Amino acid sequence: MQTGGNASHGALAADSLGYSLLLAARVLARVHDGKSLNEALCLLADEPAVARAAAQDIAYGVLRRYGRGEFILGRLMTRPLTHAETQALLLAALYRLETRPEAEPMVVDQAVKASGELSGGSLKGMVNGVLRNFLRQRERLLDELQRDEIAYFQHPAWWLSRLRRAYPEDWQGIVAADNNPPPMTLRVNTRKIRVDDYLGKLQATGIEAKAVGSVGLRLEKPVPVDRLPGFAEGWVSVQDAGAQRAAELLDPAPGDRVLDACAAPGGKTAHLLERAGADVLDMLALDIDAARALRIGSNLKRLGLTAEVRAADCLAVGEWWDGRLFDAILADAPCSASGVASRHPDIKTLRRESDIRKLAHAQSAILDALWPLLKSGGKLLYATCSVFVEENVAQIDAFLVRCPDARRIGQEQWLPNDKNDGFYYALLRKA
Repeated sequence: MQTGGNASHGALAADSLGYSLLLAARVLARVHDGKSLNEALCLLADEPAVARAAAQDIAYGVLRRYGRGEFILGRLMTRPLTHAETQALLLAALYRLETRPEAEPMVVDQAVKASGELSGGSLKGMVNGVLRNFLRQRERLLDELQRDEIAYFQHPAWWLSRLRRAYPEDWQGIVAADNNPPPMTLRVNTRKIRVDDYLGKLQATGIEAKAVGSVGLRLEKPVPVDRLPGFAEGWVSVQDAGAQRAAELLDPAPGDRVLDACAAPGGKTAHLLERAGADVLDMLALDIDAARALRIGSNLKRLGLTAEVRAADCLAVGEWWDGRLFDAILADAPCSASGVASRHPDIKTLRRESDIRKLAHAQSAILDALWPLLKSGGKLLYATCSVFVEENVAQIDAFLVRCPDARRIGQEQWLPNDKNDGFYYALLRKA
């Protein structure tokens, strides 16, 4: 397959909607087969930029609308498709038909052409028929969809059930935030530039933003990072407003020995170092994944910051700890990521209810492993990007029972909305 400016795939030009639908279908099929969206998008690495961007946009849109396209196909087809990529192509085409109604004839035509590249073209007639039936029956189908909980709220039933129990007043707002694109927020590196000065530079380039938190700027509209003034020079990083709260809460003192135990890609590590200003933190950043640990180093280098970075499992204390206790520990624990579903919409497809118990067990193990490494009087910040109680309040309640020398001195639950992702923080002090 060619990938240059005039690249094509069969009868499809690389800049056509059909080609983007085809690429999106292949990405979506891999997600439904268990790959993360980031892994699946690697399939597009060598594709032309215009096709890659369009396919990515479609894939994100389909995954955010969890269950909606499947509901419609279930009403239009007498039996489920066994060809995964054609099923995904239909989901992609339905998404475009719903979001771009002015282009209905073109969407159907291009989807049928794309189907000619799958299964030897044997399903072109079926694809054509299904999409045209949707257009004829759309009003009835969308009316029926209102009465199907999964299709209407676009979340798994178990997820909705947990949200209702935990947040009876807020669960619909959480769902709405999950189903929409997330905000883009920047963290200004105040070692290099003041927040007000950077805001002025944004405005000078036509990028509108508002100040949030102590060093954050939320953009009116997302932009590619190469449009951000001074990004390559380390003036600014992309980091959600909720994520920026971690460094503010832990707030280590100058000269403190600090551990970021699950650090990749390094945003919170960098923020801790930036807040130290001219002072120096003795910072150790760990991540179990060697490739992700490398990203920590490259991000710190761009920002002009220094820390010891190691690829290590924080649970295997004997393999990386030198015996010196820490003044402050950040335990940004692996979690369900239920607070960042708008940013990672594949979570709604890949996550299972049974995962929550497994993740809670892993979180408990991390807390138990790290607590002995903390000095008396030291602080540990437990953090997740989850909204599920079992990973958050209940996790810390249980830890406090196990560890009588631990005191909870602060706790915050950030819920997803149009301004920030969802995060939980519990600040603990060692007696």
